Amino acid sequence: MQDVEVINILQNQLSFSTKNISDLKIFKNELLTANTKHNLISKSTEINIWHRHILDSAQLVKFIDFSKGSLSDLGSGAGFPGLILALFNSSEDFHVKLYEKSPVKRAFLEDISKKLSIKVQIYGNIYEESIGSDYIVTRAFKKLDTIIQVSREIAKKPHKLIILKGQNAEKDLKKAFKKEKYDYKLENSITNVDSKIIIVDFKK
Repeated sequence: MQDVEVINILQNQLSFSTKNISDLKIFKNELLTANTKHNLISKSTEINIWHRHILDSAQLVKFIDFSKGSLSDLGSGAGFPGLILALFNSSEDFHVKLYEKSPVKRAFLEDISKKLSIKVQIYGNIYEESIGSDYIVTRAFKKLDTIIQVSREIAKKPHKLIILKGQNAEKDLKKAFKKEKYDYKLENSITNVDSKIIIVDFKK
């Protein structure tokens, strides 16, 4: 998918504003520059950054009510999906928290969020923090059963867990939910026909 096609989807299907797109272009350029010094994203995915990373993250806006509440991104890396969601968020009553244990990646997140005036809080190791968010999102954090465990044990309130997952989503779900069953649904990814978005409702 060409970059212009991705931008068209962001604007017309996901309601990203002209200002959002301008900020995403700056973000992309800053990330590519930083990636020459640090391994923030795989070098092989740089050419497809709009589709592979930005759009893949941005599609989650369809499942989030940004009017009020908060969101935590576990293992943000270079900002996917959390920073993209924070960039989209325009509500003073909705708060985005990024959890990333790598000091190098945290430094990048801090620099780019300041440069683009993105309202976001950045934290280190999730096991040293208390997570109390309405939404928990993750893209490339850990295996599904570990994500479920973190979501159940560390999160302090009812929340929706949203996971960007590649192939074998249903198989991994069955394994993760072997002992306990939870309400969940699978949504199709708009970036890959074999990928899924898992949404689990933890009522607690």
